[in-house]
Amino acid sequence: MELKRKNIPLFVLATLLFGIKTYIVYRFMFSIELENIMQEVILFINPFVSAFLVFALSVWFKKQTRQMKFLRYTALVGTLIIYANLVFYRSFTDFITLPQLFQASNAADLGSSILTLIKPFDILLFADVIFIWYLSKRRSEQEIVRYSKSGKVFALAMSFVLLAGNFFLAEMERPQLFTRAFDREYLVKNIGLFNYHIYDLATQAKAKTQRVFADGNELPEIQEYVDENMKRNEKSELFGVAKGKNVIFINAESLQSFVINNKVNGEPITPFLNRLTKDKDTFYFENFYHQTEQGKTSDSEFIVENSLYPLSRGAVFFTHGQNEFNAMPEILGKNGYYTSVLHANNKSFWNRDQMYQRLGIDHYYGEESYEVTEENSIGWGLKDKPFFEQSTKILQKLQQPFYAKLITLTNHFPFELGEEDKSIEPYNSNSSTLNNYFPTVRYMDESIEQFFNQLKKSGLYENSIIVIMGDHNGISANHNRAMSQYLGKEEITPYDQIQLQRVPLFVHIPGYGKGGVKSEVSGQIDVKPTLLNLLGIKNSDDIQFGNDLFSNNRKEFIALRDGSFISEDHMYTNNTCYDRKTGEPIAEEDNKNDSTGKEENEKEKQVCDPIREQVEKELGYSDDLIYGDLFRFLDFDKK
Repeated sequence: MELKRKNIPLFVLATLLFGIKTYIVYRFMFSIELENIMQEVILFINPFVSAFLVFALSVWFKKQTRQMKFLRYTALVGTLIIYANLVFYRSFTDFITLPQLFQASNAADLGSSILTLIKPFDILLFADVIFIWYLSKRRSEQEIVRYSKSGKVFALAMSFVLLAGNFFLAEMERPQLFTRAFDREYLVKNIGLFNYHIYDLATQAKAKTQRVFADGNELPEIQEYVDENMKRNEKSELFGVAKGKNVIFINAESLQSFVINNKVNGEPITPFLNRLTKDKDTFYFENFYHQTEQGKTSDSEFIVENSLYPLSRGAVFFTHGQNEFNAMPEILGKNGYYTSVLHANNKSFWNRDQMYQRLGIDHYYGEESYEVTEENSIGWGLKDKPFFEQSTKILQKLQQPFYAKLITLTNHFPFELGEEDKSIEPYNSNSSTLNNYFPTVRYMDESIEQFFNQLKKSGLYENSIIVIMGDHNGISANHNRAMSQYLGKEEITPYDQIQLQRVPLFVHIPGYGKGGVKSEVSGQIDVKPTLLNLLGIKNSDDIQFGNDLFSNNRKEFIALRDGSFISEDHMYTNNTCYDRKTGEPIAEEDNKNDSTGKEENEKEKQVCDPIREQVEKELGYSDDLIYGDLFRFLDFDKK
């Protein structure tokens, strides 16, 4: 290798600069939890390993100009990948997956949501790219660098040695790391962002082949599991209590349970919903959890309509919009219901125009069905009050009985609201997102109260049941410092974070008079069997993973998509088993009496491992049904 002694090879310099930048992003811009010094070491070395592996490829180009061009564009593309993940992380506390790239059609509708996630200092992330670009141009003109064959082989061998070492340390720290594809933070923390994306690509390719090789032989095992655990043949005392009634389902955007019966600045946040919790015609489920993942609102819809879990990567509405399902709207349609969705957004957002057909929805009333003006819209579109007012007129024209799902918009990140619509003042913390959340929640509460009154005037109220459900969380873990301030806690623990995934569920049955607050652990996966039972529709042959919420004999846990679960007595998340009532880690309690930790591990295994194993099995079965499109092998009409 002929090289001026005073210069470091540019690919080495690029590796150092890019590695340092990546580590800074990992450590100070992503909220990656480090539990020990080994995790810190792995997090530090993996960006340099990934950078060296890629930049060292430049030595294989014979021409100096091509070497320099490769380094320039590799640095630029790598930085863009980091930055795209950073912006995404600021909103969702998660990393981008390949299936989400197919959701790019949603980007045009994000507008101000994306702009709020971009910070002025982000430009500094491109400083090394500019520097490398400058040096590569200069060196292309001033010197020629030739690498011998042995030097090239050495660079390549060193790349793989470093990569193998990284993977070895990662496997030591977290055995069976690559079996936890749903835990993206663990993957990024241990193998790096770029290796994670390569792994994600391989996982996606494997998933795509499942449908090709599926033949229906997978179904008996899944059906046996469902038969043993879902108690589908049992009828609760409320079976048929709403037989023949309309179903009006309000999908309440980003509404979390912590605002119910709570105050901000001394003012109640949700006065109308607070009253509903005490209404004798209403059942309020106070320990009801959303189970969405990257698909957010579309995941919520998918879970509710199918009683299946969303995917750990991407949104089913996009990745599997051509699948066959046995969804609730289709079942209702076979029982005389007209089914519809009302949402003042375009039909292609979340691929709804295609997916709704697969779910058996008769008609989608999108933005073209509403009068949307500059005065009555903000943020994502039509404000909730005019949305409900115009929706009432649509509902009056529907064939009865009907199932109508109304999806709200105003309480959506970044929670914009004009001063004329604010009934309470924002909160005062370091998070403008949390601060502005409270006025938009109050606006939603007022709009739902207005909708109830409009239904009564229209004549639809008495012959309908009204369901109100929060679709997913609105405040991500990125705002935990402000959230801990609001909740009066020193910090938001992993236990607290799971508790914040509770969303409200109200089932309002006019004239019933026997409602109340339900404290049992429940989730969105339970909505489909619950509503079908209330309507008196038998569905004992279906494949579903939820239970009727009013049944006394239900499975003992609610699973979240990341493998966490909540049971009546315990909670499991971040590899820790908690006492659900106290929030204390079980292992920590046992450690006080046993320094060896043996009893601690045995107790944790005893109380949490059996459910954890069942959760993994259940999530796996649901994935098999979706990836393999297994419902195409079933004919529910013949059962």
